[in-house]
This record gives sequence, structure tokens and C-alpha cells, in this order.
Amino acid sequence: MTTTHDVFNQVPPLVGHDTSNDAALREGLEREGAGWALDEISELGRLAGTAEAQELGRLAERTRPVLHTHDRYGNRIDEVEYTPAYHELMDIAVSHGLHGAAWADDRPGAHVARAAKFMVWNVDAGHGCPISMTYAVVPALRANPALSAEFEPLLTNREYDFGLRDPATKRGLIAGMSMTEKQGGSDVRANTTSATPQADGTHALVGHKWFTSAPMSDMFLTLAQAPAGLSCFLVPRVTPGGTLNPIRLMRLKDKLGNRSNASAEIEYDGAVGWLVGEEGRGVRTIIEMVNMTRLDCVIGSTSGMRSGLVQAAHHARHRSAFGKSLIEQPLMRNVLADLSIESEAATSAMIRLAGANDRAIRGDEGEAALRRIALAVTKYYVCKRAPVAVGEALECLGGNGYVEDSDLPRLYREMPLLSIWEGSGNVAALDALRALAREPHTLDAYFGEVEQAEGADSHFDEALARLKKEFTSFDDLEHRARRIVEQLALVFQGSLLLRHSPHAVADAFCASRLGRDWGGALGTLPTGLDLAPILDRAWAGHS
Repeated sequence: MTTTHDVFNQVPPLVGHDTSNDAALREGLEREGAGWALDEISELGRLAGTAEAQELGRLAERTRPVLHTHDRYGNRIDEVEYTPAYHELMDIAVSHGLHGAAWADDRPGAHVARAAKFMVWNVDAGHGCPISMTYAVVPALRANPALSAEFEPLLTNREYDFGLRDPATKRGLIAGMSMTEKQGGSDVRANTTSATPQADGTHALVGHKWFTSAPMSDMFLTLAQAPAGLSCFLVPRVTPGGTLNPIRLMRLKDKLGNRSNASAEIEYDGAVGWLVGEEGRGVRTIIEMVNMTRLDCVIGSTSGMRSGLVQAAHHARHRSAFGKSLIEQPLMRNVLADLSIESEAATSAMIRLAGANDRAIRGDEGEAALRRIALAVTKYYVCKRAPVAVGEALECLGGNGYVEDSDLPRLYREMPLLSIWEGSGNVAALDALRALAREPHTLDAYFGEVEQAEGADSHFDEALARLKKEFTSFDDLEHRARRIVEQLALVFQGSLLLRHSPHAVADAFCASRLGRDWGGALGTLPTGLDLAPILDRAWAGHS
């Protein structure tokens, strides 16, 4: 009898590894003053590599949140029901300090350590949204010292306490943001939600918000039109004393990805809001929050690229075709080396920005200036590259990669969101130019950073010279915005790799991304490069 069902040449599951085993990440942590956190980051990385954690991520994405507008008796409740896996993931993230805990940690590098944890905890992107927003809300809330004193200890506490109750009675809080409206999108100044002052000092909010992610959060930062103009408010789901705030959940969005995270259209029906910051200065009040969430977009994109690379390399090491393993095939090696370069460049930029963020928070004005421009350009470019990189990683698995069992389709669905969130491509590019126009010292900070690599590589020097020429003319600046911002991002990455990465990595990056000897698609690295150390570095620490 002929056997037709023997299983061979199939790749074993990628489990039992440490997602923090990334040389670029670990070296960057030491440079940016967070080497002290390596043990706890490794602990979380090992947890992320377990079959149990990965299954939680699959279950959370597969079992979508369900909206319940009313209870069985017809009472309005406006609640979202999540699968238990979602709550387990939230509990792990909060207990490891991925939310607001860094704001309560005075150690230099605390925000760098938090960024690394956010990167390595890559089992599900959806629950990362409320985690990210909770982190980002804290600095904005400090514009109202009384509210900050009351709620910041709960936003930074490492206890996940789910449920709609008076926030003052809970062990820990999760916060969200509710900004955009259907007629405005990124143009928040077009918002029409009104905020009417009340006798008790609060405001009554009336209006419709188009995207409110994680609507079961305990409180939200929102924008509304007060008498003096667009202002920022903190809106609790439950008001002091235990009464539900009239925030109506109209429907949940049916999204491409990020499915474990509920995103809702909501209506404020006279909802109680507390003013945060100066009335009429709402955008200025939330700008620090935007810096934090944009950094998290970079971290999430970097995490996705690294995860895709690891899965592609794992497949190539264990799968054979045409008489030898895929990892030995010259063209596959080119693809994997190129993915590795893309990943390391993103990681180096991300960890440098996390360091700048940490020092800016502690009052370093030079680092704040660098963060302002380098974060804007990196958010644009890295978040654009992530879907391309993950798509290439998926293709490395062939048809197997297109099947949900591989988890790469789930990862692929997540990547476009990070380019959209906190400003899609055009918004991000124009924001970078706005920074240069309004805060010219940011460009000085940028060139002061990247010029540290000048003279190390001819391709880099030529790219830097081309970039400087872009600023000799301000004609058609908006039309050229994407090109300029891309060059800013690539030169920033190249500078970091030349200063901190092995020669083989920096050489390959500069020869391709900066030297123009590159086909554009991944896997088109020029000949003559030493790919072996690049591949060895990409896979170090994995079985």
C-alpha cells in the first residue's frame, strides 16, 4: 500500500524563543541608558515566545469584541464584551509596565525600557492600542495638576482592573483618546462637538466622534469647541459617585486589522468633561500625547518588521527546495539579508528616538528638538516600510504564508494601521515640514546628529549633500514633502548604522538605500556585499 500522508519538509512551530534576542535592540538599550532593564525585557521576551502567549494573541484577534447597547430589560448600558484572552493580554501588558508605569519611574532610561518592552511583546497588536493611549495620556493630563494628582497614580499603577466603575474606586485605570470626527478626520480644528460650561466647573459635551478606540477605557482625552475655541477635556466613562456618563456607543468599526481592539463611533449626549489645559488651546495641550503615540507607531512598525523577519528566517532554515535548504539559496539569502537591514535600521532609529524621548521628558531641550523632527520623519518612513517588509516576509513562506495558520496574514493586516494612526502619510510629511518652518532649530539638531557619521561612507556623504540641497530652495516645498522626508529618514538611519552597527550592515544599507544601487523591492541588494554576518546577526539567539 502506498503511503501518501507522510509529513516531511514542514517547518516546526516557532515557539520557545526570546523575542528580545535582537542584537540591534539590546545594543541600543545599553547606548540609551536602559541596560539595567535587560533582564526584565528578556523575561517578557521569553513569555512572548511561548506557545501559550501566541495562542492568546490568536484567540484575541479571532474572537472580535461585541457591542451591547442595552441590557435584557431595555436599559442603556453601552458596553463592549471582549474575549477572556484579551483581558489576559491586557493584564500581562499592564503588570509589566507597558502602559503608564514609566511615568512613575525616575530612573534614567525608564522610557527606553518601556519602548523595548512594547516592541518585544508582539503577540497581539490590538490590545496595544489602549496600552499606548494610557501611556500617552499622562503628560497631557499634567496640564491640569488637580486631575493629574488624582488619576496619574492609577494610570501608572501595574494593576489591570477592568469594568465600568467610579475611577476613584479602582486599582488601576486605562485611558483612551477620542479626537476625530466624520467631517474632519485629521483636521481636528474642523470638529463640531460642543462643550458648554456648567455651574459646577465641568463642561457638558454634545457631539459625534468618528473613531474612539478601546471604548471601555475608564476615561478619554477628547477635543471639543468651548466658548474660547477648541479645547481639551478629560471625559470619564463613569462620573464620581458611580453614574454612567452619557457616552453612547453607536457601532463598532469593521476594520481590516486590529480586530481584538474595539473601535467605536460614539455620541456625547451631554457627557461630563473636565477641562485640561487652557481653554481654546486644545491642540497645544495634546501635542505631547501625540509625540508619545507617534513613537509607539514607530515601535509597533519596528516590532512587526522584526517579527516578520524572524518568521521568514525560521522558515528558510527549516524548509528545503531544489536539493538544499532555502537559507542556502542565493536569492533567498539576498531577500533575508535585505529584510534584516530594514529591520535593524528601523530598530536603531526607534531606540535612538526612545532615548531622545526619555531625555526630553527630563528637560533636555536639544534632545526635544531632535525628537520633534526625527520622530516625524521616522514615523512617516518606517510606518510606510513596515507593510512592504512584512509582505515580503509573508512571501518567503510561499502559499503557507498566505494561510492564517502561519500568523503572517494577521501581522500583515496590522501594518497599514500604523501608517494611518496619528496622521497618514501626507499629514506626517507635512507635519515634518511644519516643524522645520516653525522651529528651525530642529533642523540644526537633526544635522548635528547625522553629521557625526560624516566621512564614514561615500554613499552617506553624497546622500547628506543631496539632502542639504533640498533646503536651498523653498519652491514647491509641499509638492516635494514626501521626497524630502524620506531622505531625512534614510540619512538618519544611515548615520545610526554607520556609528553603531557592524560594518557589513551599514555598508549594505548605504550601498542600497543611499547609493541608489537598489531595485526598490526587497531582495535586490547589489552584488559584492558580505551577507553572511548580516544573516548571522539577524538570527542570533534563535534556534
